[in-house]
Amino acid sequence: MKYILILLFSAFVANAQIKQPLNLMPWPQNINLTAGTFALSKNFKVNITGNPNPRIFVGATNFLRRLDGRTGLFLEQSFLTKVNESPGAELQINCVRSGKIEINEDESYRLTIESNKIIINATSDLGALHGLETLLQLLQNSSTAYYFPTVEITDSPRFTWRGLMIDGARHFQPVDVIKRNLDAMASMKMNVFHWHLADDQGWRIELKKHPKLTELASDGYYYTQEEIKNIVKYADDRGILVIPEIDVPGHASALLTAYPEVGSKVGEGKVTYDVQRNSGIFNATLDPSNPKTYQLLSEIFDEVCPLFSGAYFHIGGDENNGKEWNANPKIQEFKKKYNLANNHDLQTYFNMQLLPMLKKHNKKMMGWEEIMTEGMSKDAIIHAWRGANEGLAAGGALIKAAKSGYNTVLSNGYYIDLMLGVESHYLNDPISKKVTLTPEEKARILGGEAAMWSELATPVNIDSRIWPRTAAIAERLWSNENVTDMKSLHKRLKTISFRLEELGITHLRNKEVILRNISNNQNTTALNEFSNVCEPLKIYTRNGGGKKYRMHSPLTLFADACTADALDVFDFETVVNNYLENKSRENQILVTNFFRKWIAMNSDLVALSADAPLVQPLLPLSKSLSDLSQQLLLVLEKKQKINPIILNDLLQQCNSKKNADVELAVYNSLKKVVIKIENQK
Repeated sequence: MKYILILLFSAFVANAQIKQPLNLMPWPQNINLTAGTFALSKNFKVNITGNPNPRIFVGATNFLRRLDGRTGLFLEQSFLTKVNESPGAELQINCVRSGKIEINEDESYRLTIESNKIIINATSDLGALHGLETLLQLLQNSSTAYYFPTVEITDSPRFTWRGLMIDGARHFQPVDVIKRNLDAMASMKMNVFHWHLADDQGWRIELKKHPKLTELASDGYYYTQEEIKNIVKYADDRGILVIPEIDVPGHASALLTAYPEVGSKVGEGKVTYDVQRNSGIFNATLDPSNPKTYQLLSEIFDEVCPLFSGAYFHIGGDENNGKEWNANPKIQEFKKKYNLANNHDLQTYFNMQLLPMLKKHNKKMMGWEEIMTEGMSKDAIIHAWRGANEGLAAGGALIKAAKSGYNTVLSNGYYIDLMLGVESHYLNDPISKKVTLTPEEKARILGGEAAMWSELATPVNIDSRIWPRTAAIAERLWSNENVTDMKSLHKRLKTISFRLEELGITHLRNKEVILRNISNNQNTTALNEFSNVCEPLKIYTRNGGGKKYRMHSPLTLFADACTADALDVFDFETVVNNYLENKSRENQILVTNFFRKWIAMNSDLVALSADAPLVQPLLPLSKSLSDLSQQLLLVLEKKQKINPIILNDLLQQCNSKKNADVELAVYNSLKKVVIKIENQK
């Protein structure tokens, strides 16, 4: 659906004669673009007034350095350290008070750009930081100069919880990965970083009182306590709340590798556990009937909780298959003793023992939707993640939680590791129009969280799995619910994507790193072109049920260079749709140009493969695309008649999922062309 703001914006742009379109993301709540510009010079300075948190000085200094990096003006102002140090500055930032890093804080701002001055007014420095990000996105240029358009923007988030979860347990993600993604989050006005720190594949937190956890269950890859404190401070300076997750009672193989005595498994002799090298759901589960389990967890929380300044602690609680509990006679007796009818009741009992441990450190519990039960404290946040394939309507747990009195956060529909296209996330609204909610129930839906599970993500490719799709999720959680135009989104994402590079995000540059490896350091042009029409297999099918790729398997292959939104797919779909509506010569040329490019690309890939074994798996799919392209050229340009059986056979070969763990993302558009040809016969 087209949205009103874009239409208004188009009219304003025509009036103001701005040479470049605005590429704002998230799109502001209210924007009034007028006919004028603010010209930048090296004398541009920033002044801050009010009573802000010192993080605004970090943010304003970073703003200046990024602005200088884009413009090359050699701005004279260096570091901002205090209020009112440049009273006559062109940019005045006015903050009433220090912002608190917590949910429901005031993050609003008002940005006014006039021809001779810029003003950001905000209640808290958090809003001012958001205003600075918007100001950077407004930067424009002519052939010789840089400027800002004159504009009035009033803005605030629709949802208070706009998060990203990064799994550092399956594949360890070093400090630099975390920090650059925090910078990217801040640029998209996201405010919650959920850090998944323990799972079957690894324990990633240094515990000085329990060193066995990192000695036996981390493979040497973990965050020291000083590193964690540093990251929490780094996030705080960017207005981001950090929430740690230690997943219990399931997903516990790593924890139980160090402390098998609190596990639920029974067997002859000494019971042991191992860190898992595959992904999937495993049986390893903590023993809720053993007092030593709670003693250990209490000691873990005592050491971990003080590292994090936020009010919430995520206990996981998901995917406990209960197999070890069912096979353990002692646990079955425990259930009878406490009148626990089933494993869900037993897990509820377990969760309730954790509440006072967290309350001791002024932490409230957050957990995946499995923790929701009648007796659970209403202070807990329910994290909804399952969809229709688990027997719940999309967002079902979210709605149930809101109606039951819980604050709740949505991740169902925001699982970016599924490698689904940006549209599936962008049009996934936390508050469904199909459900009737009271104002109080709506207020309990705090927002959403993109989930980046790392079974198939290393430091080399993780940024390309998060960005730029997470920017679209950030917009869904910030902007008006009617901001849903896909054409506008794709246009803006192209600019946002490359601007993320200045923050250190590697989604673009590391693609070339992977392709150089695949090509054996030969020319990568053909590989790049093929990656622009291929996407990794989706919804975990690439990993063959968690058994194909282990935690030490290579993630430097063609599928790792491809992204969930192949660059040429949207453009090819557009030209195909235009051609099918109007078979003009001009529209036909736009379509057939793609076919010619793919034919030449296949020839180049064949030549490349002579000295690059990793190119060989791509050739069957590339050949299928080339063969179909040649036949379609004969039909469209030479007006030859092609046997429909041959055409359909070639089309189906283009729908193969058997080569290199990728699929041709242009298949659906190719299918439209083939169907149209058949209908004409």
